[in-house]
Amino acid sequence: MITGQNLIAGEWSGKTEGGFTAFNAQTHRAIDIEFSDATELEVNTAITRANEAFTSYGQLSAEKRAAFLRAIGREILALGDELVETACGETGLPAMRIQGERGRTIGQLGLFADLLEAGEYQGVVEQANNDRQPLPKPDTRLGYLPLGVVGVFAASNFPLAFSTAGGDTASALAAGCPVVMKAHAAHPATAELVARAILKAIESCDLDPGVFSLIQGKNYAISTQIVTHPLVKAVGFTGSERVGMILQQQIHQRAEPIPFYGELGSINPQFIMPNKVNENGAEIAQGLVASLMMGQGQFCTSPGVWVVIGDGKSENYQTFITSASEALTEQRAGVMLTPAMCAGYNAAVEERKTLSGVTLLATGQAGNEQECSASLFATDLATFAKSPLLQEEVFGFSALVVRCADVAEMMQFVSLLKGNLTASIHGLDSDLAVSKELSLTLAHKVGRLIYNQMPTGVEVCASMNHGGPFPASTNIRTTSVGSEAIIRFRRPICYQNMPAELLPSLLRD
Repeated sequence: MITGQNLIAGEWSGKTEGGFTAFNAQTHRAIDIEFSDATELEVNTAITRANEAFTSYGQLSAEKRAAFLRAIGREILALGDELVETACGETGLPAMRIQGERGRTIGQLGLFADLLEAGEYQGVVEQANNDRQPLPKPDTRLGYLPLGVVGVFAASNFPLAFSTAGGDTASALAAGCPVVMKAHAAHPATAELVARAILKAIESCDLDPGVFSLIQGKNYAISTQIVTHPLVKAVGFTGSERVGMILQQQIHQRAEPIPFYGELGSINPQFIMPNKVNENGAEIAQGLVASLMMGQGQFCTSPGVWVVIGDGKSENYQTFITSASEALTEQRAGVMLTPAMCAGYNAAVEERKTLSGVTLLATGQAGNEQECSASLFATDLATFAKSPLLQEEVFGFSALVVRCADVAEMMQFVSLLKGNLTASIHGLDSDLAVSKELSLTLAHKVGRLIYNQMPTGVEVCASMNHGGPFPASTNIRTTSVGSEAIIRFRRPICYQNMPAELLPSLLRD
């Protein structure tokens, strides 16, 4: 049964009177449960208890941390249909999507467990060499220490994989860091269910319950308290650029600045090479529409801008535009994650309609008052270059076709780009020379460069990078997905000439 309370170091806490309610995304009506706005005392208690738990959890063996991660995965799976139905109600996402996201969440936990058990993060051992001239080499061993308490902010668009037990939480716990999770107000009941699963795992593994707390609330002061608390040593955030920059500014004003790993948005440009348009224009157009429609465009990797070479009148360009427009016109309306996001999306679409030099090519099917419709716009490079509004992400299933006269203009478009999570180049073998020229420059604008595939969907693996130059993320050197995500929450330490008894077990001979 959902209580609407906060989980503070193993105890459910908080009065829900005067708190907030979640919304059913399908009906835009409040769900009949009130959730507590965490108090300053509750947040402080959660962080303080997490710091106390760090003493034991930070020294826990890799094998025991792996067992804990696997236990969380089992308990999430044991929630069964209740978790799926709750998440679907709060987000409007289909059951198949939530089931897939649940599998990804459990898979992420298992990935880190596998790597911990395999000693993947054990470090580097370089033994002494007393015969080296002119000076002997000392025994040096590079290990890694967890940073301490990590504050994690859940994403709105991934209620499982980027939320309570998502990638940030999994990688922080794998590193040996206790987590204080700020749930997203778009799916608080889902967050509570997953927190209950984590609590069961804590109990079954006999860990200090301070290792995880769930903070609910819509009060902005909660977020400020988390990122400025002196015992918090790192923050993982997924959300808007506006909120992310406020939190980063607050962190920079701390007496001790800490790492802020924020993912703030991306337009994920798609570059369609000339011969691809000429020979497969209709096919690639339909593929782009299909990718745009995933989750009503509420993916951080949704293809928001499509760059095409054409004079606007050529037969091949018109085939591409006609095919994209026809495919988008057939798309059904859909619900957004929250009423506020629906209103924000509609406002952004209406604003684009008023811009000079921008043409509305197509609109998806109309729905009821709770639903939004897809939209496709077109403009030329000159208009794009002088309109900052067109260079911003529209969170939802709206895309913009930018027409370039030639390859030189396409390269000029790249120079205008801010940092992005992804970009895709769609081409034929006959386009490889142009694609190579483009990719050399484009690689400096993105965290993941893709060829002949859509950007939606992120593989959880060792070679994945989910990040990018600002504002895609606030730390260009890290990823929030894949096995390397753990690097964010640990720091290197060199042990020199240490007796074996004083070394971490993974660094002993």
